Amino acid sequence: MTLIVTYPFSAVVGLHDLKLALVLNAVSPRVGGVLVRGEKGTAKSTIVRALSAQLPAVDVVPGCRFACDPAAPAPDCPDGPHDAGAEGVSRAAALVELPVGASEDRLVGSLDVERALTEGVKAFEPGLLAAAHRGVLYVDEVNLLHDHLVDLLLDAAALGTCYVERESVSVRHAARFLLVGTMNPEEGELRPQLLDRFGLTVEVKASRDPAERAEVVRRRLAFDADAKGFAARWADEEALLARRIADARARVAGVRLPDARLRQIATVCAAFEVDGLRADLVTANAAIAHAAWQGRDSVTTEDVRAAARLSLPHRRRRDPFDAPGLDEEPLEEMLERTSGDDDPSDDDPSDDDPDGGPSDGGPSDGGPDRPFGADDGGPSAGGEAGQSGAAGQSGAAEGAAGGDRGDSPAAGGRPADPADGSADAGDGDGALRVAAVARPYRVPLLEVPGVGEGAAGRRSRSRTSQGRATGARRPSGQVRDLHVAATMRAAAPYQRERGRSGPGLVLRGDDLREVVREGREGNLVLFVVDASGSMAARKRMTAVKTAVLSLLLDAYQRRDKVGLVTFRGAGAEVALPPTSSVEVGAARLRTLATGGRTPLAAGLARAAEVLRVERLRDPARRPLLVLVTDGRATAGGDVERAAALLDGTAAVVVDCESGPVRLGLAVRLAARLRARLVPLDSLTDLGSVVHDHRTHGHRTHDHRTQNLTRPQSRRKAG
Repeated sequence: MTLIVTYPFSAVVGLHDLKLALVLNAVSPRVGGVLVRGEKGTAKSTIVRALSAQLPAVDVVPGCRFACDPAAPAPDCPDGPHDAGAEGVSRAAALVELPVGASEDRLVGSLDVERALTEGVKAFEPGLLAAAHRGVLYVDEVNLLHDHLVDLLLDAAALGTCYVERESVSVRHAARFLLVGTMNPEEGELRPQLLDRFGLTVEVKASRDPAERAEVVRRRLAFDADAKGFAARWADEEALLARRIADARARVAGVRLPDARLRQIATVCAAFEVDGLRADLVTANAAIAHAAWQGRDSVTTEDVRAAARLSLPHRRRRDPFDAPGLDEEPLEEMLERTSGDDDPSDDDPSDDDPDGGPSDGGPSDGGPDRPFGADDGGPSAGGEAGQSGAAGQSGAAEGAAGGDRGDSPAAGGRPADPADGSADAGDGDGALRVAAVARPYRVPLLEVPGVGEGAAGRRSRSRTSQGRATGARRPSGQVRDLHVAATMRAAAPYQRERGRSGPGLVLRGDDLREVVREGREGNLVLFVVDASGSMAARKRMTAVKTAVLSLLLDAYQRRDKVGLVTFRGAGAEVALPPTSSVEVGAARLRTLATGGRTPLAAGLARAAEVLRVERLRDPARRPLLVLVTDGRATAGGDVERAAALLDGTAAVVVDCESGPVRLGLAVRLAARLRARLVPLDSLTDLGSVVHDHRTHGHRTHDHRTQNLTRPQSRRKAG
């Protein structure tokens, strides 16, 4: 068997805040885990896997699937009872990875309900939470997990116990682990409620310093060429790190949190207006862990500073489109005001180390910027902060080279003053203009008709594993969600011939029925926005952008994927391919320029192509087309032919036509698409327009002459 060599933690270049956050959690699991946010190729996975190799070995009860400590075995262990003080076996701390596609049963474990009912046996198969007990649970792309799985995961991390209940049969076991989640914000954000449950968060970006980037590549190449030799050259650094973590773990229980520092923590959290008290608790635990890591027996202002920088940024979001962040200048002012004259941290030489590393800076050729005893110049054959080890993962250097994104708000320039309605984006009569965006507002629900089977969300009806029970069926495999009443009804007629003689039913496998549930799914909401010159008139584009931004916010809350197609001038373009990151969509929308002719047919054709490709990638996710236009078509292409490509697609047409004379072009277009029609200025009434879709088709209503909520007969487009 080939031994997989893990890339050394000490050899990772830079990433000082991330190293510190991971070490603090290794010292004290009470800190509550780490969420690592960052662009692709920035060593997020590598450093997590590297840390697990530095954790102290654990003693476990032989044969126990739940890693019980032989010195203090869990009294309710499903594999118990175990004799306290029995001889154990030593093994490395586990690193368990939770895949994005994992099921609830894979995460928490599963009960064999059939055996429980027919044989009276609690046959429990442990899940990943049991495997991670006393180790590390690593969740890559945590933002892509279903929300209910993230809830279960964070509940177990907070309680230290995993509960599994199926039809009055309950099993629980210890589940204490270091939780690390990584995510790329471009692929979607976590809900604020889930974001708050992570103790610390770190934003990771690839260095723009050529010398540091070169060192990353140099070390990665050396590791790929000779992983064992490279690891051996960093062995002393790794051993020093492991000893420091073990010493800090032993010291943390005795660290004192003075009342002055506790008041300081409360003052800082209150000043930054974070919700709830979790921030105070996490900051206190992180400050205690930081003091233990520094070798102190009492928390100082420096410990509070280090803890606050990691625990507060993700708790200050006030809007889903706000990026997590922390202004450190107010933090410093607040700490200075509340530190007191007797704080021993003022002259502590270790304060210069932003990572809270050893006061001696590690090896003799290092300095204060060398966290955890690893010189960023390193042994001459260093390795990279890249992806994983010799197991075949690719290096982070591939993705680290990406420069600043042109789609960010900064790249597009600051939005214009809303009072101006728009800002010039060039000179001359044909100049493009960038309209401002007003504050988004709440919009009612849009639904796709029928019942789908897509990913869990909050928009359209869907058959899901979560939701209200709507019926029962024979299971196709192992029973996951038993329908007790239906099972009893199936077994009841056969009790006499099965020889029932006492209380209780005599059950057989073919009697079992499972619950059919209906919940909500997330959809693909594709916005097709007219960005031609006619939309820039009368400050109309500001209203359009605000409406689309409001719908984007609604899509964020309903767990949708979103896409954006714009058309103007000579054609159409995909401004945002379908993604779960509505933040990126909002940034693209804010910098959207308008001007030129109106190629409506090109916009419809491009939307049809985007939906065709997305159906191949994700056939279970049903699309909803939101077309924002005044219906004019002043550039090439047959609108009728392009509209035919969208037959069968649920759609809403937002009519942007304004002024005293209206041509009704959007009305006719909505009729051709069999879409619901809503005027732009009535968008807040959109729920009453589209809430009651029927599976036999969509009906069009002229808002000027007909009741929008009354069913109308279909009519052929003129």
